[in-house]
Amino acid sequence: MACLDGKRLADRVREGLAAEIERITAARGRPPSLHVVLVGDDPASQIYVRNKKKACEKAGIFSHEHRLPATTPQREVVDLVARLNADPKVDGFLVQTPVPRHIDPAAIVRAVDPAKDVDGYHPVNLGLLMAGKPGLRPCTPAGCMLLIDETGIDLIGKHAVVVGRSLTVGKPMALMLLERHATVTICHSRTEDLGAVVARADVLVAAVGRPRMIRGEWVKPGAVVIDVGINRLTDGGMAGDVEFDFAEKRAAFITPVPGGVGPMTVACLLANTVEVARSGIPR
Repeated sequence: MACLDGKRLADRVREGLAAEIERITAARGRPPSLHVVLVGDDPASQIYVRNKKKACEKAGIFSHEHRLPATTPQREVVDLVARLNADPKVDGFLVQTPVPRHIDPAAIVRAVDPAKDVDGYHPVNLGLLMAGKPGLRPCTPAGCMLLIDETGIDLIGKHAVVVGRSLTVGKPMALMLLERHATVTICHSRTEDLGAVVARADVLVAAVGRPRMIRGEWVKPGAVVIDVGINRLTDGGMAGDVEFDFAEKRAAFITPVPGGVGPMTVACLLANTVEVARSGIPR
């Protein structure tokens, strides 16, 4: 078994962006810029936003936070999104989730200019992915693909199982695997005999959001296991969606939690920001 070090790979991705960031900065007189809207004071969201800010600083990307009270009406959030859409100095931005209950997250995503949607969640960008056309890809699935590539596995014809069907991870993950000619099965919490399906997976991506739901004994010997889950436990600890201690004895490669997918999500967010910033600049 080999652990896939997401932190190390994320550093390589960031280093690979350095020359392009310098070129963009020289051509425009300012670096690529990423803005983050944070509504409310969710503790996990504050950590995520802080990590994104640190990553931007390391990469030479300008970052700015827009913090709004949890009581902010949806209309005001949409108005802020409209201003960010119209501001030529804002290359890309995102609205950090979760948002307070009175705000419809889908409505906020739809309000974002698809060309500035560095999260890759806008229906236009998801539609481009579905059609196999270039576009801004969702960061977490994109990071998972880079981790899978790190193993050296040839995905053509391999059986990939994705546990989870969210628009942010599960569904785009399945589409990205299909683009690489894997045979893909999407499972979820209601899949009958989930263990039997997982046991056939050459590549397993767990993104269901339930701690240790995927039992280690289900993992096919020699499989690649990508654990997207970050579940906080009542004792203050953290666990992925996969029963790591047992799965690592069977898998050829597996991502730890934390330190696996999380850093790659942030790295791909930086890559999307650079992609947006360089549009229109001659190469």
